[in-house]
Amino acid sequence: MSGKIRVGILGATGTVGQRFVQMLEHHPQFQVTALAASDRSEGKTYAQACQWRLAGDLPEFAKSLRVQAPKPPLPCDLIFSSLPSAGAQAVEEEFARAGYPVISNSSACRMLDDVPLLIPEVNHEHLRLLEVQRTSRSFAPGGFIVTNPNCSTILLALALAPLHARFGVSAVVVTTLQALSGAGYPGVASLDATDNVIPFIAGEEEKIESETLKILGRSKGDAIEAARFSISAQCHRVNVSDGHLAAVRVKLARSAGLDEVRDALASFTSLPQELRLHTAPERPLLVREEPDRPQPRLDRDAGHGMSVTIGRLMPDRVFDFRFVALSHNTIRGAAGAAILNAELLAATGHFASLRARTA
Repeated sequence: MSGKIRVGILGATGTVGQRFVQMLEHHPQFQVTALAASDRSEGKTYAQACQWRLAGDLPEFAKSLRVQAPKPPLPCDLIFSSLPSAGAQAVEEEFARAGYPVISNSSACRMLDDVPLLIPEVNHEHLRLLEVQRTSRSFAPGGFIVTNPNCSTILLALALAPLHARFGVSAVVVTTLQALSGAGYPGVASLDATDNVIPFIAGEEEKIESETLKILGRSKGDAIEAARFSISAQCHRVNVSDGHLAAVRVKLARSAGLDEVRDALASFTSLPQELRLHTAPERPLLVREEPDRPQPRLDRDAGHGMSVTIGRLMPDRVFDFRFVALSHNTIRGAAGAAILNAELLAATGHFASLRARTA
């Protein structure tokens, strides 16, 4: 493939949209050529429309790009979507019908039977669902939808994947402490967040419980057979800027020693590492031995924000084992997850129809 793949970002002015712009600035495969957002931003330059909230300056390349409406056609070959869930499905399907591959961070299409809910290290074989899309949908050639999971689901599913593969998982209880940036901007009011923990995030617990089972399920014919274990989630918003933390208790299907569990986690690698994908961390899971780690401020940027850090791994008196896991919610949990999905799709030939358009 000659040249870079031109990408457009839907929801470009939001928290995750900004992270896409930041992470794609020097990407070796992708070049941002289109930015789209709501009516109030349409027609403005990105510098005029976007209140930049990330560390560092708004990337120079994006400043003069004109913000367009989130509808086809856009001057790009591939769509990254960070649209709000309400209305996202209709927009993403419209782009797919127009022949655009859509890599979505939105929750709107995640649980549809023919849409891969993808974590490349965990369930890359689920991409065979794209064949189902091609026959069951009225998408133009080259058009499809792939989604990444909820930010906390990614954290949990990555930590469970090697345990489920080696020992089987029969039950999981997870309690999350989720960063303010997960609510977008302006997000949680300061008087609600200061000196406080909010023990409710609308829809979050249901997403973790359903999405994890789909991700860890097995591809069976033209469908995904969800994993069959019990999972219970409780979610809390805490006064941390970035970095979701999860306290996990897991019951295994077969007995295992602590050293076996530690090895399963610490040695875990998968296809993205074999393919040396640009955004893939060298170690998806980092196991720390200190009694007070991981911590968001110290560990959220591990692996350039793409590694999950695990600590406090020990036997549990109720289940078999417990541990604490942490990841960067807007990188591994959102924009970085979608970019890694796109890199995997490119490496496995799913963008072959773009050759003529990028030549």
